[in-house]
Amino acid sequence: MIKKCISRLYLFLVFAFLYLPIIVLVALSFNNSRTKVKWGGFTFQWYLGCFQNETIMSAFMTTLQITFISAVISTLIGTLAAFGIASMKKKGQALYLGATNIPMLNADIVTGISMMLLFVKFMDLGFVTVLIAHITFSIPYIILNVLPKLKAVNRSTYEAALDLGASPGYAFYKVTWPEIRPAVFSGFMMAVTMSLDDFSITYFTKGAGVNTLSTMLYTELRKGVKPELYALSTILFFAVLLILLAGNVRPGRKPN
Repeated sequence: MIKKCISRLYLFLVFAFLYLPIIVLVALSFNNSRTKVKWGGFTFQWYLGCFQNETIMSAFMTTLQITFISAVISTLIGTLAAFGIASMKKKGQALYLGATNIPMLNADIVTGISMMLLFVKFMDLGFVTVLIAHITFSIPYIILNVLPKLKAVNRSTYEAALDLGASPGYAFYKVTWPEIRPAVFSGFMMAVTMSLDDFSITYFTKGAGVNTLSTMLYTELRKGVKPELYALSTILFFAVLLILLAGNVRPGRKPN
């Protein structure tokens, strides 16, 4: 009994440590006071103010553009790369999986500086360089999400569909795609999450005139974070939460 209570208390403390800062952030987004230590009443003015602030909205739109464009492109490239790796022999798979793991184990600041040095040699830093950088560091996460699921797919079913007269594209859509779709979606969501909150790589590759939420927050910390950013962060948190809930519910639905 005591052991069970201790384990529950431990789990409670772990989840409290994870989610208490988010709860404080949500509470501050409704606080009618610019100070963080005094409750000034309940208000929605910071939510209205964040949409009226041109600097915040510009950084927000740039973040969304980079996040979703890079996530879509990296998901496509990573899925195709997973198919290529899955078709190799074991030695080839081990080689490419090792190469895939290196960017994930590498420090973000090292990746950011190395990409910056590469970009300044051939082009000016700006929106395009940030987009390329985000695509590059997202691809390994897609590969490592899709590849295990791809290995578990029964290839005989796909070949049987071809023998029955289905075209390769139709057989893939009806046989292989339903099996790997959850893994592709999971990789896409991971790419969105990684790209949305990235700072180090974005900071070194963005150039002048390009700001994302993470780099703007870094700048604002010197002057003090505006309450409008609490509201925007709360909106982003609940938006991601709803997407994750929708993604977890959909795979459980039974086909008609």
